[in-house]
Amino acid sequence: MSVIREADVEEGRRDFLSWRDMAKEIRQGLTDPDDVSARMAIDPKVPRRQAAMAVRYSLHMLEIKAPGPGVEVRVAPWGAIKILDGPASDPHNLTPPDVIELDPEVWLRLATGITSWQEEREVGHITAVGERDDLHELLPLV
Repeated sequence: MSVIREADVEEGRRDFLSWRDMAKEIRQGLTDPDDVSARMAIDPKVPRRQAAMAVRYSLHMLEIKAPGPGVEVRVAPWGAIKILDGPASDPHNLTPPDVIELDPEVWLRLATGITSWQEEREVGHITAVGERDDLHELLPLV
C-alpha cells in the first residue's frame, strides 16, 4: 500500500515544495545560515494537513528513488515506507531488520536539504536500527 493516494500526489508535491520554500526563506533570514543549531530549529508552521501531505509526498519520492523491502522508514504519525534491497521481513514479523524513525520536521529538513543526515544523527534526532541505518546518499530529495 502506498504512503500517498495517487489522487493526492499533486497536492503533496505542492505542499512539500511550499514547506521547502518557507524553510529556505527562514534559513536565509538567519544571522548565520550555516549555524547547525539554528537550522535544526527550522520548522515552518503550516496546517497539519499540509505537513502530512508534504511528508507523505516526500516519502513517496524516496520510495521511487530507492525501491525495495529491506529498510523501513517511519515518519510518525504520517507514513512509513520500505526501501532499498535487502532482507525483507519474515512472514511472522512485517518489519524488516533495518528500521529508521524520524519526527516529521526532522524528515522534512533532511528531505529538503536544510540539514544533513550526519547533523541530525549527531544530536539524536534519528533513531535507526540495523546495518543500513544511514540514508545520507539518498538525501536531499530536491
